[in-house]
Amino acid sequence: MKIALLGYGKMGKTIEKLAIEKGHEIVCTVSSEATKGSLTDADVAIDFSSPEQAVNNITACFKNTIPVVSGTTGWLENYSSVIEDCNTCNGSFIYASNFSIGVNLFFNLNSYLAQLMEPYKAYIPTMEEIHHTEKKDAPSGTAITLAEDVLQFSNLTKWELDAKSEDVLNISAKRIDDVKGTHTINYVSEIDTLSITHEAHNRDGFALGAILAAEWLIGKKGIFSMKDVLGL
Repeated sequence: MKIALLGYGKMGKTIEKLAIEKGHEIVCTVSSEATKGSLTDADVAIDFSSPEQAVNNITACFKNTIPVVSGTTGWLENYSSVIEDCNTCNGSFIYASNFSIGVNLFFNLNSYLAQLMEPYKAYIPTMEEIHHTEKKDAPSGTAITLAEDVLQFSNLTKWELDAKSEDVLNISAKRIDDVKGTHTINYVSEIDTLSITHEAHNRDGFALGAILAAEWLIGKKGIFSMKDVLGL
């Protein structure tokens, strides 16, 4: 598989290393500083760029009939127009706020727990996410995905960062050096607290999940998610 890496920071370099170990070839890298190789030589593109660059990167892939997997967060206000472009170009696209297999299992666990907790209004859900200090968006895309699943089965109206109102799901976002990503959902009552946590030990899980998604996407047309990739 010939891969274009759109975004060549820490995640891009981790994907490069692991993809080569799996026998794939990196034929193009695109960063804010330089472009090496040609996008059109790729079988598939993996985008871990920036919120400012993601939409242009993704739509360039559609226009060149290259399947694209994107893990960039912070650009979703443009999601509907990107999907429209994908359909217009008969493209192939997977977006995920997190490609880690463990996190995607955690998404399912979070949704199931939210359903179980729905009748028990004495338990108030809250969330905390911790990432490295270089992460630009807060809360993380992963935290937003988790929050939206909690809200489906809650009488809370919406989520907010550092919320003060009791009818809002509070998300606490912390930035600490060299934390790869930790997400915790708490259900707190006067009697006890029930918590589930996912903690990433390194970036390999995110990178391997993105490579798996890219392998799966080749030869398909349409818009997919990690649930499709993992059969969840």
